Formats: sequence, structure tokens, C-alpha cells
Amino acid sequence: MWRHWDLIKNLTSREIKARYKQSFLGFFWIILNPFCQMLIMSFVFSKIMKVQNLGVPYPIFLYTGLLPWMFFGNSLGSSMGILVGNGSLLKKIYFPREILILSTLLAKTFDFFLASIIFLFLMIFFKVPFTGFMFLFIPIFLIQFLFIYGLSLFLSAINLFYRDVQYLFDLVLTLWFYLTPIIYSVEFFPEKYRFIFKFNPMSVFINAYRQVLLGRNWPSWSSLGIGLGVSLMVYLVAYKIFKKLEGTFADVV
Repeated sequence: MWRHWDLIKNLTSREIKARYKQSFLGFFWIILNPFCQMLIMSFVFSKIMKVQNLGVPYPIFLYTGLLPWMFFGNSLGSSMGILVGNGSLLKKIYFPREILILSTLLAKTFDFFLASIIFLFLMIFFKVPFTGFMFLFIPIFLIQFLFIYGLSLFLSAINLFYRDVQYLFDLVLTLWFYLTPIIYSVEFFPEKYRFIFKFNPMSVFINAYRQVLLGRNWPSWSSLGIGLGVSLMVYLVAYKIFKKLEGTFADVV
């Protein structure tokens, strides 16, 4: 990857600029999209459905879960079609094909951190104190990135051969959203069913984000350890499948 770092930077830059090249508001859309979703969902679930939280203002509680989820969903959605969209490039020159996936994820990482500016304003607005635990956000993000990278490698390769995968993905992602504590907290569930969340990596990541950013506490190391183990397993298996199929990409694109 280091040998191809210039290519990665160029592809990432192209991905970022191409999406907002002819947009009037440009990069402002990166912030506006999650912010508007947070406002609408906050009104519906806190004012109408009366969803309660654990002593944290609901908008910032929701945004702390919504932002990592949007990074997850947008990254997978974009990565899945990246090989199909760059078919002509795959046929012309050789380079490690996973670079296309990585550059897409790096572009989404740019979006993620830019949208995080709203989170900082929410912290100030709701007078949530900044603590040293917040720096644990970085390793949690890196574990989540590894998990997303693994899934992206697998889905992009399989989607090249079976285009129905993208339609199945939309259904699975919708179900996955409601099985992840984004709009609610884990404590809403009966204790005997909470073990389910330990095997949902996105649930583990979002709970960890909330613990270090809002709870001013250490994350659950056992749950985060499971998340790390699942992320490593997903990445290693997906990478092996991706490299095994890589030689046939140019033939089926």
C-alpha cells in the first residue's frame, strides 16, 4: 500500500471532489445531511414517541449513534459498486484492486470527521464537558474502520459477480439499523436479551463511542474486544476472498 500511496491519495481526492464538483453548497452537504436527520429523528422519537435516554440530551445522544452509522452505511453503499464503476480502469492497468475500496473509505472518513464538527457544537450547546476519555474515540474508530474495510472488500467483489447483492444489501441494512441502539439505548431491552448487542459490531462501536464521549468513562473492554476480534476475522476472510477473485475482475466487469 505504501508503494501506491500517491495513487491512493489521487483516487481519494478525486472521489471527494467529484461528488460536490457542481454543487452550489459543496461540502456543506456533508454536514447538512446528518444534521437534518438528527433534527427530524430527535423530534419524532423524543417529542412524539417519548424515547428516554440516560441523562443526556436526546439530540446529542442520537447524533453520537447516527454519525458512525451513516459512516458505516455510506461506506458500504459506495464501496459495493466501486469495482463496477471503474471497469475501464480495471481492464487497462494493474494495481492492487483493494486500493479502490480503500480510497472510497478514506473519502467517507473525510465526510465523517467533517460532519463531526456538528457534534462539537452540540457538546458546547448542551454543556457536555470535554474529558480525556474522548481520545479513546480514535482507537474505536480504527476498529470500526477495519470492520467496514473487510465488509467492503467482500461486498464489492461479490457484487461484481452477482448484482442482486446491492438490492439485498438495502434490505439487510434497514433491518440492521433497527437492531442497533441508535435511536434507543441498550438498557431499553430486557437484560436477558442484551447479549445480542455484544455480537452486533455496530452496537459495540456505538455504545463505546457513547461511553467515552458522553458517559465520560472507559468503554466495555470485553465488548470492544469482541468487536476487535470480529473485525479482524471479517477483514482477513474478506481479504482472502477478494484476492482470490481479483484475477477475474477484468473478465466479468
